[in-house]
Amino acid sequence: QVHLEESGGGLVQAGGSLRLSCAGTGRALRNFDMGWWRQPPGQVREFVASISKSGEHTWYGDPVKGRFSISRDNAENTLSLQMNNLKPEDTAVYYCAADPPAWDYWGQGTQVTVSS
Repeated sequence: QVHLEESGGGLVQAGGSLRLSCAGTGRALRNFDMGWWRQPPGQVREFVASISKSGEHTWYGDPVKGRFSISRDNAENTLSLQMNNLKPEDTAVYYCAADPPAWDYWGQGTQVTVSS
């Protein structure tokens, strides 16, 4: 079992930056490919980014390519998402998740609000 907890959300103006973190307890996160998903208000949950166990490979959803960067620190058992040049359409609850393709483990989410 893995317990995931996100932090770092908040309110930011368009063009600003935020860094989300996800801390894991239980099984070590190095055992899992991991990712970030988001759910905008009134919409379905959508893929943001993912990263391989070693951190060597990363993948991004088209809306965030070139603006967001996913990384991990297996020694610290953490996952991060650096979000730059934020846009109002990035407003969503952001979730940390592990173990694709089923994504068996999820955090509780952290709210990111981008004002125009």
